[in-house]
Amino acid sequence: MQYYVYILSNWNGKVIYVGMTNNLERRVNEHKSGEIEGFTKKYRVHKLVYFETMDDVRRAIEREKEIKGWSRAKKNALIAALNPDWHDLCEE
Repeated sequence: MQYYVYILSNWNGKVIYVGMTNNLERRVNEHKSGEIEGFTKKYRVHKLVYFETMDDVRRAIEREKEIKGWSRAKKNALIAALNPDWHDLCEE
C-alpha cells in the first residue's frame, strides 16, 4: 500500500494545508470538489503543490506531523525545491 503526504495551496499561495492519504488522486478530488467540510473548503485550498510517497503508514503520519510543525518559511522551501513555480501538480 502507498501513502502520500501532500501540501495543498490556494490560488495565490497565501494559504497552505498539509495532509496524508492512501489515495492521493481521490483525496485531492475531494478537496477540489468541496466534499470535505472545513479548512480547505472554507479557504478554497485545492491546488496540489507538493507530495511525497511512502510505503509505511506510521512513517507517513509522522512525516505529516513533522511538516505541520515546521515554520511557514520551511514549508515554502520544501515546496519550492520540488515545484519552484507552485504549479498544480494535478494538471501535470
